[in-house]
Amino acid sequence: MQIRDIDIIIPAYRPGESFRELLGMLKKQTVPFRKLIVMITDPDEAAGDTATESLIREAFSEAEDSVIIRHLKAADFDHAGTRREAVSLSEADAFICMTDDAVPADEYLIEKLKEALEKNDRIAVAYARQLPVKDAGTAEKYARQFNYPENSIIKSENDLSRLGIKTYFASDVCCAYNRDIYEKNGGFISTAIFNEDMIYSATALKAGYLSYYKADARVIHSHDYSAMQQLHRNFDLGMSQAMHTEVFGGIRSESEGVRFLKDTIAYMLKQGSGTEIPGFIVKTGFRYIGFRLGRAYKSLPGALVYRLTMNKSFIKRMEENRQ
Repeated sequence: MQIRDIDIIIPAYRPGESFRELLGMLKKQTVPFRKLIVMITDPDEAAGDTATESLIREAFSEAEDSVIIRHLKAADFDHAGTRREAVSLSEADAFICMTDDAVPADEYLIEKLKEALEKNDRIAVAYARQLPVKDAGTAEKYARQFNYPENSIIKSENDLSRLGIKTYFASDVCCAYNRDIYEKNGGFISTAIFNEDMIYSATALKAGYLSYYKADARVIHSHDYSAMQQLHRNFDLGMSQAMHTEVFGGIRSESEGVRFLKDTIAYMLKQGSGTEIPGFIVKTGFRYIGFRLGRAYKSLPGALVYRLTMNKSFIKRMEENRQ
């Protein structure tokens, strides 16, 4: 299939300096995008985020008609719903979802993702390799290697017995979607606390489509989360899996976590970073605790769920819908 045009979709919430770099690199791409669609979450309901909008319009002042900006209240942001709304503003053959801190590593990002979608008519999604930021810690550097290796791979439902949960893995940090398949497959679900990308990928693969990890399409993106941030993030991860048993039911994620723990410690020792191991083990423990609590969210008091989640607006909406 030939992809004639591609739109870029970015939810933005108080973006940092990397967002400016992202915009700059988008302008340098060998394959230009058709529209840049930015969904700005306003941190204050009384005042819009004019600084982010001004930055975007300044960056593309010579091509303002290529930019679509929408503002939404923080209480209305949803990992799936906000992206679903953004897709409704796109008319391109394909679109690339990105986060506001994912900086293209070179000028070939769009070209490589377009190439991936065109390789096979059954490829529903193609996601990029994530490289660590320059000052990333040893554990985070290895995490990028572990989850985003050097070699590309095309995945299907048949790989489930071999790859387990990674069969469905895709990341909206930078992920391209075939628009025709997206529409046929029902698009993003209407609401999700997390994992909207994996849920869509799983649905597509179950329908007979393919996922392409394109290792030569690269973005710079990593985080050095604290132990508590790891707990909150993995709580939402576990909760999303518990909420979508149609995708994650019967698939265990813990074995992949154990392998990551062992491999990371071995990598740290090899790099002479043994002093970082205790801190890494503590963070891993917090990740696991958060994940297990998230999987068991239904049995937890509502007040505790609210304290544990990163996405408090989602929990508020969920509770309101129950009433």
